[in-house]
Amino acid sequence: MSKEEENSTAHIIQSLAVNLLIAVVKAGAAFFTRSGSMLAEALHSFSDCGNQLLLLVGVRQAKKPPDAAHPFGYGRALYFWSFMVALLLFLGGGMFSVYEGIEKVMHPAEVEHVWIGVAILLVSMGLEGAATLSNIKELNKRRGAVPFMRFLRQTKDSDLVVVFAENSAAVFGLVLAVLALGLAAVTHDGRWDGAGSIGIGLVLVGVALFLAVEVKSLLIGESADDVIEKAVREHAGRTSGFRSIIHVRTVQQGPGEVLVAVKATFDAELTVTLLAERINVFEASLRDEHPEVKWLYVEPDTLREEAEAKAAEAAAARAAREARASEAPEASS
Repeated sequence: MSKEEENSTAHIIQSLAVNLLIAVVKAGAAFFTRSGSMLAEALHSFSDCGNQLLLLVGVRQAKKPPDAAHPFGYGRALYFWSFMVALLLFLGGGMFSVYEGIEKVMHPAEVEHVWIGVAILLVSMGLEGAATLSNIKELNKRRGAVPFMRFLRQTKDSDLVVVFAENSAAVFGLVLAVLALGLAAVTHDGRWDGAGSIGIGLVLVGVALFLAVEVKSLLIGESADDVIEKAVREHAGRTSGFRSIIHVRTVQQGPGEVLVAVKATFDAELTVTLLAERINVFEASLRDEHPEVKWLYVEPDTLREEAEAKAAEAAAARAAREARASEAPEASS
């Protein structure tokens, strides 16, 4: 595994190891305490483990090189598996926790060995909090000067957003579980425990819906960051021979993989050979600054002002013919 691949999966593997340890401990605590909130948390952690395995599959598939069947590579495979994670988080974690909570509210049972559950939840909170802080550090490193919440909405690194969302939901869910378990013990009312499970489930459902909306946009084809289009226009302006940019189209093909299509006008005196040379200079300059541009296509077009002038002349000539045609019958009469 290359250093780049290790960096791209380190945060996922770290969260997987933490969640696997926590899931086993929570499951044991749920057995001893008979707590619905604890069971919901155990299911949440096991669900996170499965989700992170799916993300690792997605990262691995996204690294496959282009081939005849997929000439633009497999980068969007990561978006597909990220969307699957959102679905599993919704069904496997969220809805089951809500169902379990409703059952506990309708048929409450007294929680046992509360101190074991609370101790395990607090330890889990520390571990999940540390993993979440690690995710935040990675997010801060990648976002630069972009505001944190805006970066979450705009970033194309779906795996990083998914892991951060899962870990954040885990911390919030643990807080709810501690409160629910404590209230159930103090009041001797098992319905508080069920309410905690419902709250955890609703948190997971909310996170799953957020991830589904964000990843769906990437999955069906989202434009790249605005900085790419800005760079295209800047480099075209610095390259001799370019006259104007008609339009720029970008597509995010995967994390760190962008497709760019440009339609531009060029100086009329350029020969075909010189035109190709100018385009090659432009491509090399853009890729030096933005290596994530894996595919770049430039379409030369006629000068816009000349095309508009010809269209205006044609329209004027057509209007003149129509005017002469309408005057002819009047003259003959």
